[in-house]
Amino acid sequence: MNRFSDKSSPENETLGGIQSGFCKEGQVKKCRVEPVVIGGMVLDVNATSSMHANPRTTTPGKVIFSLGGVARNVADCISKLEARPFMISAVGFDMAGNMLLEHWESAGLSIEGIQRHQNIETAVVCHIFDQKGEVAAGVAHVESIEKFLTPRWIEKFKCKISSTPILMVDANLNSSSLEASCQMAAQFNTPVWFEPVSVAKSRRIASVVQYVTFASPNEDELVAMANAISGRDIFQPIRHSSTKLSKDSFFQMLKPAISVLLYKGVKVVVVTLGSEGVLLCSKGKSNLQKLAFKENQPSHLSRELYEAVNTVCPRDQLFGASMCEQISNLFAVHFPALPASVVRLTGAGDCLVGGTIASLCAGLDVMQSVAVGIAAAKVVVEVESNVPDEYCLAKLADNARSVYSGATMLLSQSKL
Repeated sequence: MNRFSDKSSPENETLGGIQSGFCKEGQVKKCRVEPVVIGGMVLDVNATSSMHANPRTTTPGKVIFSLGGVARNVADCISKLEARPFMISAVGFDMAGNMLLEHWESAGLSIEGIQRHQNIETAVVCHIFDQKGEVAAGVAHVESIEKFLTPRWIEKFKCKISSTPILMVDANLNSSSLEASCQMAAQFNTPVWFEPVSVAKSRRIASVVQYVTFASPNEDELVAMANAISGRDIFQPIRHSSTKLSKDSFFQMLKPAISVLLYKGVKVVVVTLGSEGVLLCSKGKSNLQKLAFKENQPSHLSRELYEAVNTVCPRDQLFGASMCEQISNLFAVHFPALPASVVRLTGAGDCLVGGTIASLCAGLDVMQSVAVGIAAAKVVVEVESNVPDEYCLAKLADNARSVYSGATMLLSQSKL
């Protein structure tokens, strides 16, 4: 019987006894514990019009299926950079679920943590893109992730969470599953990366903020998260005008919301600003250096990533002597975006997170890793899929060097 047609796998059973991993026979001892990723696996239906779309009628264009879901995209990107993520998710026995799992298993990744049941309808999202590659409208059918990705299912993989160097959760999880995941991680001193997914779902950070090590919002998600944590709507999104804001202006306008996250426990806030780059913020540079990752033995190819990037982006040499100078206890760095021939913008933030996490697990520091993440995001906006088929290590390292060399420290006169 085809392994994807067995409908007898309720939540209280292991996935049909299936445990598929990266290791081939005779290579088991070479495998190491890698990132654990919990969240949505989604089939994206992407529609792009070839001309201006008119309401109440169809428009000529192109419709393609793309494997998606924030957590899945992040994990897929991590795997393309030769770390081996362990995915915890839920899909059904429908066409979408089969497509997602066939791709996952063909990549040599474990499907042990992916729950399947006949009552699960695999999450599907329909995006309608404008001619610039930006989402003009969309409909998400992702209720099954909240319903079936339960604390009870996640608890089955406690041993994975206990030994992973980092746990990434996306905000598709319901509040109880988010709390259970983060509390498990805290029990084992496992760093947690929170990915907000959307403005509405980003607010779910409020119940777990004390457990979060990294958060990666865009500017609108940042504002929503700060309001949720504060318990009142005191922050407003930035109103963009025709006048381009400087990186210092962006920082000063977003600093109050960033400060709320840092004050409430988040160690590192990575704010994505689209074509304006990325802000990396923490309570102090020393906080970045104190981040403790469990001893991890990267794969041979992960070591290649470390060596390629560390050679062109030397650790602790980003700002030379100025790295030791700090006016306030808020440390902020602006990383520039890379020029790109944009095809589609979906997946950019996910690949930034995936590239950063893979780099952290390879032994690079936070600032080196963010530079790699931005380089990974550049590649994906130039293709139609949510994650590129492959990365060229030499080109990735060269792009990371451009980002790293263009980074600047932003001065804050005030304290948190």
